[in-house]
Amino acid sequence: MKFSFKNDYSEGGHPNILQALLQHNLDQQAGYGEDEYSVKAKEAIKRKMNKEDAEIFFVSGGTQANLIVISSILKPYQCVISAATGHILNNETGAIEATGHKVLGIETPDGKLRPADIIPVLENHQNVPHQVMPKLVYISNSTELGTVYHKKELKELSDFCKERHLFLFMDGARLGHGLTSEASDLTLENIAELTDVFYLGGTKNGALIGEAIVLNNPDLQEDFAFNIKQKGALLAKGRLLGIQFLELMKNDLYFDLARHANQQAMKIKKALQQRGVSFLSDTFTNQIFPIVSHHFIEVLSEGFEFYVWKKIDDQFSAIRLITSWNTPDEAVDRFIEIIEKEL
Repeated sequence: MKFSFKNDYSEGGHPNILQALLQHNLDQQAGYGEDEYSVKAKEAIKRKMNKEDAEIFFVSGGTQANLIVISSILKPYQCVISAATGHILNNETGAIEATGHKVLGIETPDGKLRPADIIPVLENHQNVPHQVMPKLVYISNSTELGTVYHKKELKELSDFCKERHLFLFMDGARLGHGLTSEASDLTLENIAELTDVFYLGGTKNGALIGEAIVLNNPDLQEDFAFNIKQKGALLAKGRLLGIQFLELMKNDLYFDLARHANQQAMKIKKALQQRGVSFLSDTFTNQIFPIVSHHFIEVLSEGFEFYVWKKIDDQFSAIRLITSWNTPDEAVDRFIEIIEKEL
């Protein structure tokens, strides 16, 4: 049987979550996120962020979170700035554009945005009122290339956005992996302090479904719930999401699961590096992009599933390998055995 390194959302839910859902299945609870589990989960997240004045909303998925946040924050004539690799630009079927907001992509080597990348975009949108107005900066941590922001980088970006009156929104689909990366010096408290809004991704880190949108900027909190409802994201049985995040917050399970995924990827990365393999980017999270021969890809394909990410030349391509909270040692060991045998 093949083991899949294609993505980190093919996994089911963590056993603690399944047990909690079963345990509380027959409890009668208020609907639409007013259940006791959702309330407790929000309190737990606020404590971990050390930010009691934040507002938290649970939704089912990342694309839904991105669409609701961006469409609710921006006025009709305002637009988003994103790295060209950004999920909203490449993997959401134009969901943001469908709400009437243009996405301006910026090419960057590592999937991260810096003030120097954004300044030219702002300078090129001064023809008021004939051009869209850049208003929101969208970033991901970890990024779509598996890289992470450092505290200094995020602080500089946050300060820049405040100076230019831009909102800073962090896509946290893989935030657990970003924060537990060996290369990261950021904390959840830092994220809450330096962004206007972000979300904690559960779907790719132990939950069946679910993301927790965190609104840090008080100006964005008022009436946000109306947007959740209008976009069809307010679950009647909101306990489904609340129970999951309550379990993920207990004893730092959320971070332990992400750390495991990162460690499994780093084992494979180290084995490839020892054989002289190069990578598209130097990553320290659960996504790695090794550049290998087409013959090696064929050999790997016999026992594993993964994406061929980018053709380099007639002999080599970059592949994307993603490990998860549930990636077993057995699969990693078998993968490394092939590396040692074939490379």
